[in-house]
Amino acid sequence: MAVLSKNIPRFSRNDWRMVLVVTRREVRDSFRDWRIVIPIFLLTVAFPGLMNFTAARLLGFVQNYGAELVGNQLIPFLLLVVGFFPMSFSLIIALETFVGEKERRSLEPLLGTPLTNTQLYFGKMLAALVPPLLASYLGMAVYLVSLYFNVGWKPEPQLLAQTIVLTTVQGLIMVAGAVVVSTQVTSVRAANLLASFIIVPMALLIQGEAAALFWGNHVGLWWLALALFITALMLMRMGVRIFNREELMGREIDQLRIGWMWQQFWGHFSGRFTHNRYPNPLEWYRQNLRIIGRLKTAVFAQIVALVGAILLGMLLANKYEFTDSLKSELTGANMTSNLRMLQVYLAALPLLIFFQNMRVLLLQALLGVFTFGVLGILVFMLPWGLISFVATQFYLAGQNPFLFLLATVAPHAVIELPALLLASAAGLRWNAVVIAPPPRQTLGEAFLQAAAEFARIFLGIVIPLLLVAAFIEGYVTPRVLVAVYGG
Repeated sequence: MAVLSKNIPRFSRNDWRMVLVVTRREVRDSFRDWRIVIPIFLLTVAFPGLMNFTAARLLGFVQNYGAELVGNQLIPFLLLVVGFFPMSFSLIIALETFVGEKERRSLEPLLGTPLTNTQLYFGKMLAALVPPLLASYLGMAVYLVSLYFNVGWKPEPQLLAQTIVLTTVQGLIMVAGAVVVSTQVTSVRAANLLASFIIVPMALLIQGEAAALFWGNHVGLWWLALALFITALMLMRMGVRIFNREELMGREIDQLRIGWMWQQFWGHFSGRFTHNRYPNPLEWYRQNLRIIGRLKTAVFAQIVALVGAILLGMLLANKYEFTDSLKSELTGANMTSNLRMLQVYLAALPLLIFFQNMRVLLLQALLGVFTFGVLGILVFMLPWGLISFVATQFYLAGQNPFLFLLATVAPHAVIELPALLLASAAGLRWNAVVIAPPPRQTLGEAFLQAAAEFARIFLGIVIPLLLVAAFIEGYVTPRVLVAVYGG
């Protein structure tokens, strides 16, 4: 978390004072607009009343069938909905923060003030967050009070705390994401279209929270709240890094420039941008080595994820230990016997392994693009967690886990693991570059350069290593397995 927030500047007292000046101005203007005040008022007072009516009818219905427990588990979901709907207006306000004022030509005087970009950004973000958040708190209070007097239901302290925390963090994510959108588009219409990429995931998240509440998984909800808070920090860091008032005023229209995008990608992929000429193959590989030198932080993150996957696999193996009948199958004789049955398929095994690894790495990079690299890291962790789980089961069955790893993993992992680390690190750097693009580069330029460098590492280094590792896994590892365990 400290790494995520290190580029969010530390504010002095004067910085906060200037932020609050902007916030007060924006909040005052919001409460003057009846199109904002009336819907928020209705969602704060009328909508909780509707949910209260629904909860009362729900409890009455389930009591007729002796399912009071089901009704009591569904009522907290309505509490989440009551808090979420007023917060959804934060999205509308946040989308208007910059691009709306630009269209109304009321942004120029504000940009001409001595406010820094960071002060202006956080002032606008707080102004978009405060009114809907207060409306959500008030709506939940109205819902809980009326529910208590109507049916006598009151939430547990932990449930109430989780609902307030989740509502707050979800609002922070929606506002931070919407402000980023508002700084990167040139029209309110485009901002509203892009809003679906924020509101749809949050609506799906509400359903996941409802499932966790229904099953009483309160520990999981606290972990979810922590993950959402980290996401909010990343979005704020991203917003601060890419917000630039000069670019905001200078951008007149959004264009999909396919030719420019390909030129940027090919220039970085081919190496032509480095010395204004196409390099020879040897020089191209030397440039790749310099790219690898810039992946130190990403490689370190992947190593930490690798260690975490191994520890998690050991923990799960101890928690979900195999039965005695399954343990009896974990022997070298069984492995060599199964290997003999697969001999007919060994000729096709290397290419099958190679294409499977390629598919997984491409899926990992693609999922990471939409999740700032988070799902990419999880995909990278999965096979190593499974290997650790199985090796620990060997240990619990009285077998030597290191002998198992030496016979089944080590021969090809010597080459495969560095290749996977390089591909995952390059993919992570590509996925996370939008959070903090390099100075003097636009978001699009940084993204395309990182994508090109990922493609260079993947095609020039990772694919050859994976191909060698696949042939070792198909032809050498089985012989090592037979040599170690006999048969």
